[in-house]
Amino acid sequence: MAEPVVPSAPETEHDGTIGSAPVARAATARGEWQVIRDLMPFLKPYSGRIALALALVIAGKLANLTVPMVLKRLVDGLDVEPTLLVLPVALLVAYGASRLSVTLFTELRQVVFARVMARVSRRVTLQVFRHLHALSLRFHLARRTGGVARDVERGGTAISDLLDWTLYTILPTALEVLLVTGVLVWLYDWGFAAITLVTLAAYIVFTFSVTEWRTRYYRAAVEADTHANERAVDSLLNYETVKYFGNEEHEARRYDENLVRLENAQVKSRKTLAVLNLGQTAIVAIGVTAMMWRAAAGVVAGTMTIGDLVLVNAYLLQLSAPLNMLGMMYREVKQAFTNLERLFGLLDERQDVQDRDGAVPLRVSQPRVAFERVRFAYDARREILQDVSFEIPPGGTVAVVGHSGSGKSTLARLLYRFYDVDAGRIAITDDESVARDIRDYTQASVRGAIAIVPQDTVLFNDTIYYNILYGRPGASREEVERAARAAHIHDLIVSLPDGYESEVGERGLKLSGGEKQRVAIARALLKNPAILIFDEATSALDSKSEKAIQAELDRIAIGRTTLVIAHRLSTVMDADEILVMDAGRIVERGGHAQLMATGGHYAQMWRLQQQEQRAAAEQAEAAV
Repeated sequence: MAEPVVPSAPETEHDGTIGSAPVARAATARGEWQVIRDLMPFLKPYSGRIALALALVIAGKLANLTVPMVLKRLVDGLDVEPTLLVLPVALLVAYGASRLSVTLFTELRQVVFARVMARVSRRVTLQVFRHLHALSLRFHLARRTGGVARDVERGGTAISDLLDWTLYTILPTALEVLLVTGVLVWLYDWGFAAITLVTLAAYIVFTFSVTEWRTRYYRAAVEADTHANERAVDSLLNYETVKYFGNEEHEARRYDENLVRLENAQVKSRKTLAVLNLGQTAIVAIGVTAMMWRAAAGVVAGTMTIGDLVLVNAYLLQLSAPLNMLGMMYREVKQAFTNLERLFGLLDERQDVQDRDGAVPLRVSQPRVAFERVRFAYDARREILQDVSFEIPPGGTVAVVGHSGSGKSTLARLLYRFYDVDAGRIAITDDESVARDIRDYTQASVRGAIAIVPQDTVLFNDTIYYNILYGRPGASREEVERAARAAHIHDLIVSLPDGYESEVGERGLKLSGGEKQRVAIARALLKNPAILIFDEATSALDSKSEKAIQAELDRIAIGRTTLVIAHRLSTVMDADEILVMDAGRIVERGGHAQLMATGGHYAQMWRLQQQEQRAAAEQAEAAV
């Protein structure tokens, strides 16, 4: 019987790097029994439904067992006297009822068990999704989105496949084999049972061995499919870059490399499928012939009736029907285990950042934030922050400036606790005037107290309204519009044909850089946080818009503890304290006037930026 060849589960090999590699290692380390043990807690709440569904399966198999028996009596009953012709009619009704019962019990099993398969799949997939969001930024920076999404998608489908194939196909088929063998021994002798068992044994051994041989081609197809998906997703996410450099054909060739491997593996899989189907048919044909030969000889000898001949033939053909799919069943179950190994492998990914035992929620309105001798490195071979100490007073503003790569944005990531510091601590003083390490607060409460306007704003592929509302999903429409007005984007939004319902496109690409940043500002304003982080918040704006937005940012920062990360020094002149970073260290600190008077790094950066601004102004004036 033909089986699907399009791969449904990734078995990608990795090179051991951070990201998707741990998934592969975890998957290969988990055996099939471990997968079942991991799955059992999700099935336990539905044990009643599972038991009822199994009872219906058994009832269906028993009904199926009676069909050949009724057929035998029907055939034998056709030779009765005319006065007894009611007997075949009754048997005909019984025969129809038996066949109807088989379908009835099968469909009732589907009705009872459908919710179990869908609910368990949903719960496991949701748990994995939540776990992925709980993993540190380190994992997400190294992962391949396409591959992880494929693992989650296929793993969720594999749960239904595994339950369906094992509980309601393989086990019932094994039960049916035992029942049929018992009936043949009871009604006749061990000869028919021996032929049946030998035929089934040969069928199973042949099917499993050939399927194992075919698995290499399936795995090759799966690997090619997963790589193709990773490349396609990566290419489409970077659509603009592809167009900038005119590399459409280059991307198509890279994608086609995997499609060619997929094509070749699929062709080989189909060819070997023909070998499997031919061998299965030959074994069943030999078994049926042997059974019919023995039964026909019994009829000739007068020890068996025509009905017995029909019964023996019906039983073997009845068994061969599900066994025709044995190769697919075996392959699908193996692949379901592989898919679940990869899915549960994602759950094995260690959470670098976790709530400590006894962590308390952060309750704060005007916090004090202190970095105390903080050291941190993304890679142990290259330290990013070295002995960084500073304090942001309640309601105060501290600005951090410096060249690219000096470690400015890392401060925001650590404050959000995307990573934990390697040494030192970051402390937040709560409303009870208790200064605790942020690791002693729950992550959710810390992040709930902070809002950020990032340098690179990425929006959801949804409406402008949804993207602003994301700052506080429970906010009213009036509050959303108020935040948009404060970010100076309301007028632009209402001028669009669809207003607030305008779609922003993938990653917000339908909006300009400045428009995206204003949406990010509105989103941060809507959150109404105690701590604000501006990470190059006006970098994508023109000079006129920057002044308007900067004035608004200064206004909303009043009363909030604010960390400003900036490149343009003109935007941080009014900060309570300015920190100058270089190579992961704070090399200067003080107010604008004090730093200018010192004549150090800050003063040099200021003079350089002023020269660049004058040159740009002169160039613009000359162009006019």
